[in-house]
Amino acid sequence: MEKLQSVQQFTQLANSENVIFMFTAGWCPDCRVIDPIMPDIEEKFSDYTFVSVDRDEFIDLCIEKDIYGIPSFLGFREGDEQGRFVSRDRKTQEEIESFISNLSK
Repeated sequence: MEKLQSVQQFTQLANSENVIFMFTAGWCPDCRVIDPIMPDIEEKFSDYTFVSVDRDEFIDLCIEKDIYGIPSFLGFREGDEQGRFVSRDRKTQEEIESFISNLSK
């Protein structure tokens, strides 16, 4: 999974392709729980680009996008938010896959 480098990159990716942003942090235990399953999810949903967003590095972006719990996911397609899976709860592989499957295409 590629890591977000700048807010400009966020805007560019959100406006140009099918992308899922995963908001995370190095200190987040629930984020570490899903790290091992993310490669399988990325492979299953290869029509999306997956981008990791470090919550601590991009706190202003998190505030702008109403991301107050991690791990959280935002799905974008050509500039439009297609869906969000935002909460403080631990997420299972099945829940993440269900979220992605239900995004508008």
